[in-house]
Amino acid sequence: MFETLGSLTASPWIYAVVAVSVVLDVFLPVLPSGVLVITAAAAAAAAGAAGPVAVPTQVPDILALLVIATTASVLGDMAAYRLARRGGARLDRAIARSRRLTRAHERLGAALARGGGALVVIARFAPAGRSVVSLGAGKTQREVAEFLPWSVLAGMAWAGYSVSLGYFGTQWLGTQWLGTAVSVVALFAAGALAAFLVRRPGSPTAAPAA
Repeated sequence: MFETLGSLTASPWIYAVVAVSVVLDVFLPVLPSGVLVITAAAAAAAAGAAGPVAVPTQVPDILALLVIATTASVLGDMAAYRLARRGGARLDRAIARSRRLTRAHERLGAALARGGGALVVIARFAPAGRSVVSLGAGKTQREVAEFLPWSVLAGMAWAGYSVSLGYFGTQWLGTQWLGTAVSVVALFAAGALAAFLVRRPGSPTAAPAA
């Protein structure tokens, strides 16, 4: 898998692939958008370590990757938010067909009503949390001014964390494949921690026990 993703980073299409993956991730949480961002950042770090002469022009630029990942994250959030505001019963049926979204909706749905902006940021790292929060914000008719700033902050935090993992992890470990693998593990660990924080009893973003 890492070899396939590694070859993709040699093409300028990596920017488009990352953008599309991050946007669609909100509707299809199984997409490896975080893995793509980490792999691209790791490739940039490895190429940079080889010296300026060896760096191909199509190697992802870290700042461009950060901006694209953040922007795509916000666009995906807003697309889901808008869809939920207009989706009605059809959207409910679509969510019900996804077992993963249904479970996440049960865990995070009530928390959204209480958690406010902090939940948007924390849930961005949790499995399916971004989907539930974005859809939930639209379904509960939250105002754009309430949701959008936190979506931007969540996108910046997630993109910054993912890019930093791939880039600095590879620089620190000195090997691209090892830096990528360790960074992916760290990304999943952050997701598990975020899910725990959202569901933790007594947390300001957690729903009360039924």
